[in-house]
Amino acid sequence: MTAETTAESEPLKRGALVYDPAAGRVGEYQDGSGPYALLRPVGGGREWQADPAALRPATQRERLSAGVRAANERARAVGANTPDPDDLSRPPLPVPGCTTCTELAGRREAACAEHDRSAETDANVLLCRHLREEHRA
Repeated sequence: MTAETTAESEPLKRGALVYDPAAGRVGEYQDGSGPYALLRPVGGGREWQADPAALRPATQRERLSAGVRAANERARAVGANTPDPDDLSRPPLPVPGCTTCTELAGRREAACAEHDRSAETDANVLLCRHLREEHRA
């Protein structure tokens, strides 16, 4: 049996999600390497070798579980903390009920709609300044 077939003798296609019972996890089929199948964790990561005869298509539940695990790992890597208001890589969030915040956020939305990146940046800077001066203790 080659790395391109599963126990059911179906050819494996690159990107197919399969369950590796030896590793106890779902992997994305990458390629064959000699007598082994190369699998990669869902969402990325270090590849591992698996016995292609033992592989089977992942169930819907296993696929979902692997996807949730990958999303959780991404969230942990990025950090689930509240974004820093001084971080201009993300647009600042207006404080609900504040008229100045609402007005500046409206300016930003209008600039986005007009594809005016300069005005969008200006509105973000003004909103950050307002948040820092008026809403921070």
